[in-house]
Amino acid sequence: MRSDAIKRGFERAPHRSLLRATGLRDEDFEKPFIAVANSYCDVVPGHVHLRQIADAVKQGVREAGGVPFEFNTIAVDDGIAMGHEGMRYSLPSRELIADSVETMVRAHAFDGLVCIPNCDKIVPGMIMGALRVNLPTVFVSGGPMRAGKLPDGRSIDLITVFEAVGRVAQGAMSEAELEEIERRACPGCGSCAGLFTANSMNCLMEALGIALPGNGTVPADTAERIELARRAGRRVVELVREGLTLRRFVTQEAIDNAFALDFSMGGSTNTVLHLLAIAREAEIDYPLRRVDELSRRVPHLCKIAPSSNYHMEDLHRVGGVPVLLRELTKADGILHSEAPTVAGSTLRDVVRGVPDPDGEVVRSLSNPYAPDGGLAVLWGSLAPRGAVVKTAAIVPQMLRFRGKARVFDGEDEANRAILNGQIRPGEVVVIRYEGPRGGPGMREMLAPTSNLMGMGLGESVALITDGRFSGGTRGACVGHVSPEAAAGGPIAYVRDGDLIEIDIPARRLDLLVEDRELSRRRAEWQGPVRRPLRGWLARYAAMVSSADSGAVLGAPEWSGTKEV
Repeated sequence: MRSDAIKRGFERAPHRSLLRATGLRDEDFEKPFIAVANSYCDVVPGHVHLRQIADAVKQGVREAGGVPFEFNTIAVDDGIAMGHEGMRYSLPSRELIADSVETMVRAHAFDGLVCIPNCDKIVPGMIMGALRVNLPTVFVSGGPMRAGKLPDGRSIDLITVFEAVGRVAQGAMSEAELEEIERRACPGCGSCAGLFTANSMNCLMEALGIALPGNGTVPADTAERIELARRAGRRVVELVREGLTLRRFVTQEAIDNAFALDFSMGGSTNTVLHLLAIAREAEIDYPLRRVDELSRRVPHLCKIAPSSNYHMEDLHRVGGVPVLLRELTKADGILHSEAPTVAGSTLRDVVRGVPDPDGEVVRSLSNPYAPDGGLAVLWGSLAPRGAVVKTAAIVPQMLRFRGKARVFDGEDEANRAILNGQIRPGEVVVIRYEGPRGGPGMREMLAPTSNLMGMGLGESVALITDGRFSGGTRGACVGHVSPEAAAGGPIAYVRDGDLIEIDIPARRLDLLVEDRELSRRRAEWQGPVRRPLRGWLARYAAMVSSADSGAVLGAPEWSGTKEV
């Protein structure tokens, strides 16, 4: 066992002495040592209950004959960090989480690993760290929050609150009505109730084969979720004994499966960013054009909030992720159904016997919402290296759109203009210098997109940015424009009044400016908008790559003269 490095032989007596101080007994030194990476914290509603999840995991580890050791990572709540400087730390936190998992596991020579994420960047961060150490690993998330309920029975969630702010600014809702929504939208623990980034990633882990069935949809506040965690603890010990490490499951085919599920659900655009980063950590070549090619072949079968009034509990009620995966196995060339999973069987075996689509929450292949996926990758003169859009959340008349640009060098400036009523129907809001390097941190644009919706402009105004969007964003919102403005991408040269054309069926995003004029602007460009930086963000900005490669940190070149 890997843990023999800290527990075998007379020279490891000091190590054993320290381990005995943690409560280990003689017989424990013969068992696998299992790391339990928990992202519990008090400030994130998706994580406040993770102590109970970790306790269940540890119970399962002990039942299977292992010794659990729990440690913690950080967790940023994107909703709380939204709309101020805190959001600059959200995406960078993914790298810190990956580093912390790698550090703790390598430093203590564990034999296996259970990761307990739930929200936003914590899921991909833990996956990235776990891929580096490549131990037998199982993921079990904290589960989704239930939807809130208004007195009239309507279901609401966090995005309802964000969009209500725009309605108050427009004068279409009173502050008293807003307060009623605020108090009811988030009724308890769990990741926010719609198919936002957290729940998108928690579902995709089932398709990746690294989490047990039910991980994405079993509600957070249930005994079923606790039992799922206990089974994850038992399973990781079995994986240690079987010698099956994480990279056995995270393959190019598994990433194909994750993207296929994502497109069938119309998940968060952030999943593209994270799956590309995960592929890189697994040393898999996965270009953005492969994503685009797959998106054209996968039918859109499921709409969950913000794309509909259904929430994660509704998807769970009709059978969860396995229902979608089973339906996708019926189509030729979409899923790699023989891919292995940590459940101990292939993906095909996992979905055998699950219910047929109910026809409402999940549609069949014969009656999809659209013949292609709920996410799309766009290319063109404004995005030579790609951009991403959530087509599932766009009304049909906005799939093709041409309008005059309103340009803002940052989210805050744009949001003020939106709330002050300065944006008109038919315009394209351009928010730049919010990419991975230029932000830095690639802030999510949930406030401006929600305000556009709340003010009644969601079906007449488009928004493009080199930043990114919350999974709760809806409307004609194109993000991840690459290259970003700070790297001198074409988005840096857009001016007020320029015509921009978005053609999602054709997968195009174009700036309708003559090449000669664009060359003149490029020559006049004075370089990126620079914000004063220090600490972690300064290091992040200096090392981060473009969104089209996952916004990962580049490794500095080794300056030594020879390999050891």
